[in-house]
Amino acid sequence: MIDRRSFFRGAGLLGAGLALAACGGAPAPAGPAAGARTLAHKYGTTAVEGDPQRVVTVGLTEQDYAIALGAVPVGAREWFGGQPGALWPWAAEAAGGATPEVLPVDALNFEQIAALRPDLILGINSGLTQEEYDTLSGIAPTVAQPAGFADYGAPWQTITQTVGAALGREAEAAALVPAIEERFARARADNPGFAGRTGLLAALLEDGTFYVYAEGPAPRFLVDLGLTLPPAAEAVFTGPDRAPVALSLEQLPVLEADVLVIGLYGQAAIDARVDDPLFAGLTSVREGRAVLLPELSTANGAMTFGSVLSLPAALDEMVPRIAAALDGDPATAVSPAA
Repeated sequence: MIDRRSFFRGAGLLGAGLALAACGGAPAPAGPAAGARTLAHKYGTTAVEGDPQRVVTVGLTEQDYAIALGAVPVGAREWFGGQPGALWPWAAEAAGGATPEVLPVDALNFEQIAALRPDLILGINSGLTQEEYDTLSGIAPTVAQPAGFADYGAPWQTITQTVGAALGREAEAAALVPAIEERFARARADNPGFAGRTGLLAALLEDGTFYVYAEGPAPRFLVDLGLTLPPAAEAVFTGPDRAPVALSLEQLPVLEADVLVIGLYGQAAIDARVDDPLFAGLTSVREGRAVLLPELSTANGAMTFGSVLSLPAALDEMVPRIAAALDGDPATAVSPAA
């Protein structure tokens, strides 16, 4: 089993507030100072007071949520993509030109974080250990990943609500959720053929390894469109956290699904994706039901991030491709992701 941070680092790696998130523009002005509030998480509770001004995000995607709520972080952890300030285009536009200092993904640099003088640290979409949490808490109030979910497994709605509470902007956060949920509902209504079909998210790395996923923003994106996990894939996720699973060559038939969404990480993966006869022989590949996403494509980045800022772009990019894959016509080409 691989560490999620190490995998994506090695792979090179997916209301008025929503209008801002979808259309860009400067972040909303800070609201009035909030009173004290206590946030529960995996390692206990954290008290936060007032209106944090110097936010550092050490999870993989919290920068998007903070920016959507008008708080551009002073430091943000790089996940994948090599984007300036660790901000993909949807977040960079909404940040209005502000650029966080980039924190590395492979290991927390506590000295770098302390030098940013944070008054709040967010590690919600993360795998913080107790030791890391304790060290960060000695620098500033820190909100770790929520209890009740696997590490990196909290739904985007939960992350939105938690970031909103931490920033003292609960009402603004609550306003973001229904509009995006309505976008998903509209996509399901417009594509009734999604219901009852299976969908699977996988990744092909430069070294030729295939991984499959059951938990996290990108697999949940497929579920929110009405797709279900194929039984053969469901069977490989045996741990309580349903962590990503590396497939042996003998297990490649696990990739069979009505629609297979596969991220291609690294140029070797992009170049060699059709050279493996076992992969090329999958029915989903032969029949044009595989949606291939190069690592730096907008479609891959937006779906993988699965945040309040990226989901509108993910829906725009992915729904037509999934519909083409499921239309029953092997001659229908799924448009390449850009």
